[in-house]
Amino acid sequence: MEVILMQRIEKLGQMGDIVSVKPGFARNYLLPQKKALRATKENLARFETQRGQLEAENLNRRQEAERVAKDLEGMTVTLIRQAGESGQLYGSVNSRDVSEAVTAKGVTVSRGQIDLGAVIKVLGMHKVRVRLHPEVVVAVTANVARSEEEAAMQRESGRVVSAEDLRQAEEAAEAEFEAVVESVEDQEATPESSEGDSAADGEETKPD
Repeated sequence: MEVILMQRIEKLGQMGDIVSVKPGFARNYLLPQKKALRATKENLARFETQRGQLEAENLNRRQEAERVAKDLEGMTVTLIRQAGESGQLYGSVNSRDVSEAVTAKGVTVSRGQIDLGAVIKVLGMHKVRVRLHPEVVVAVTANVARSEEEAAMQRESGRVVSAEDLRQAEEAAEAEFEAVVESVEDQEATPESSEGDSAADGEETKPD
């Protein structure tokens, strides 16, 4: 089936292009969402009369999308989920979860703008495409972890936090705490030794 594209479609064509697509793709996606028109003589004539207006409207939408993209660039959102030792989630993270997490950080995006590909089923740092406009796509990072502590460790390391990583982190924290305690104890003991030394010096220098 031949259709006229009303906007840019990735891997298919630009606005105004006449392309051949499978009938099911046209009927179920392109036509209902007004992304294309059937390539009839009437529709071709109508498109040509409206081309200028359509291109101007598209330009305005693209410029707005570019402004939003600047706010999203480099953004990382944290999603806390339960998971097994292997990192497999007990459930999944979907487009709605990501859109809500991004919106919670002050930039409103819809579920339909999240190009997840497939739901996230494992812990880790996942790049997610946000399609703000047919010509404007930006990536955000979904940090999926079992806790805020793990999420922070994943942000720093850029990889999934394993059980061994957690054990090492706990041991390092304990060692640091013990070092602080020993330092405080040493500082408290030092003045007593100094006072004792001063008293001893006074007894030695006392005249007969």
